[in-house]
Amino acid sequence: MPPSASVSAVSPPGTSPCAGASPGTYAPAETPLDTLDTPESPLDTPASIPDTPESMPGVSESLPDASFIPSDVPSALPSAGTSASPGAFRAAFGAAPLPMAVVDREGLVVIANESLGALLGAGSAALVGRIAADLVDLASDARTWHAYREVLRGRQARLRCTRRLKHPDGHSLWVQVTVAPLPPQEEAVLLSIADISARRELQARLRHLQMHDPVTRLPNRTLFFERLSSALEAEAYEEGGTGRIGLCYLDLDGFKAVNDTLGHRVGDRLLAAVAERLTRCADEAGYARGATPLVARLGGDEFALLVEDSTGTDQLADLAESVLKSLQAPFDLSGQRLSVSASIGVVERRAAGTSATHLMQAADTTLYWAKADGKGRWTLFDPERNAHRMTRQALSSTLRAAIDRNEFALEYQPLVGMEDGGVRGVEALVRWNHPQFGTLTPNRFIGLAEEDGSIVQLGRWVLATACRQARRWQLDHPDAVPIFVSVNVAVRQVWDSDLVADVAEILAETGLAPHLLQLELTESAVMGSAGRPLQALQALSDMGVRIAIDDFGTGYSNLAYLSRLPVSVLKLDGSFVRGFQYEGPDGGAHPNPADEVIVEALIQLAHRLGLTVTAECVETASQATRLRGIGCDTGQGWLYSRPVAPDRISALLTANS
Repeated sequence: MPPSASVSAVSPPGTSPCAGASPGTYAPAETPLDTLDTPESPLDTPASIPDTPESMPGVSESLPDASFIPSDVPSALPSAGTSASPGAFRAAFGAAPLPMAVVDREGLVVIANESLGALLGAGSAALVGRIAADLVDLASDARTWHAYREVLRGRQARLRCTRRLKHPDGHSLWVQVTVAPLPPQEEAVLLSIADISARRELQARLRHLQMHDPVTRLPNRTLFFERLSSALEAEAYEEGGTGRIGLCYLDLDGFKAVNDTLGHRVGDRLLAAVAERLTRCADEAGYARGATPLVARLGGDEFALLVEDSTGTDQLADLAESVLKSLQAPFDLSGQRLSVSASIGVVERRAAGTSATHLMQAADTTLYWAKADGKGRWTLFDPERNAHRMTRQALSSTLRAAIDRNEFALEYQPLVGMEDGGVRGVEALVRWNHPQFGTLTPNRFIGLAEEDGSIVQLGRWVLATACRQARRWQLDHPDAVPIFVSVNVAVRQVWDSDLVADVAEILAETGLAPHLLQLELTESAVMGSAGRPLQALQALSDMGVRIAIDDFGTGYSNLAYLSRLPVSVLKLDGSFVRGFQYEGPDGGAHPNPADEVIVEALIQLAHRLGLTVTAECVETASQATRLRGIGCDTGQGWLYSRPVAPDRISALLTANS
């Protein structure tokens, strides 16, 4: 046995007895974080291996000198029954192009071939007695070290792993190390090394192509999410840094027009030029902060700047401002000058508890806000605004089902005659009794219903319920003057359904007289109506149904067109009534003559056209007095009553009968 051979040759990681190896031996290269060595394939452990560790067998005292292959070691190399001589196998082992070594159970090199010596920059004889694990860096990680020891003990079939080694001449190479047992009687293993540097280099080039955008040369979506996911792992921020992460999500404004008018080749040049400016901004931010943001193209005209270990929203705001400023100067693309702006969504938060999906959702939402707010700007993520958006989305997704579940109800607000204070009619106002958000007023969900088309189904339910209730009041109070019911109708109900047929069917079903039904449409929906909407309004008017223009005075105000519409009622917007008074120098409320003149003129015009006028939002007795003085017909507002349940209207009718 060589003098240096001992049980300590199989030592745990970090306590290698070869730390002071002589020059000319192979030293493991420092491996960067992104190329840490791990076994390439799962370790194959036979099922027959016992669970209890066996003691490591000692090295035989009869081992011959390592300068030649002893007769008992190479006897494992030829197959039984072959005619080849041991010398032939010794010659084949020594001349084999694959670097190999026989390693005893102690982990020491018994014999090595010339290819291994050439690979490691030392003669094969100089490797004898050396610790094999140190030569190929098998003790650098616990998993590989444990597997290697199991192979030495005969408890594991083989080990295959990848290592990056540094040659004494300075260059590095990647090798695949395989350790496999020899026949049991040999009490040794065969270590072989394959140079895979060319393959690794090809893999690296292919990965670069796979992970980078061919147009801008920037990291692509795949690499961006790989970096983002890595930055959000706990070990990435728990060991140091700020523990925060920031993202600027960028979208070019009007880029599609460039592709459509100038072609995709010019569009690609513009994207590449934008990428250069974004990279310059990131580099400048890196000089100031010490860490350069990752710039990536996520697809189309969308870019992202990822800031790991961010210091707060100020840092992200500065970065967004610098990006917008850098894009202000026109781009000169082969003589073609183009100007472009961008919208940026900015998100900055603690990395703990944040996932890549949630961060990107927040960034995408904020980018949408930036575009909705006017483009060419950056917008910071607002949790309250996002909560409102999420609530809106939750309402939108459950609206149709809520109609089927009968979660809606109607309340009624009286329309009162200005002269005598008697109830002339009621306006039906829908409420959503949401199981999570409570009672919701129309302004929370009517817009959503119009967007997704469920307003047709909801509107039909409101119309039928209101007419049925109006008829019930009429039957319950035969001595009282019948009151009409006013129902709001969205313009989409006119376009997407047969409103005339629906109204006729409901009136016939409930037995309500047509003149006791009033349909309210907004001024913007009625003014300028042509074709089908105008025909529907005319048919309803011919049927005897009253048509009212709601919120009059805030829309088109096309007074000339008003005379040609089948309208019978104008409902003045509440802003006019509220403007009847203002705060004077003495701090008291005083009438606003201008608003009063406008309202008086509108009322006179309406009367000349044969229309009646209803004033909304009447809240004080003084407002009611002035409205009555200028000829307003009916009023609606909290002065008379808030919207109430049907039984409260019944009580009111009983009191007035």
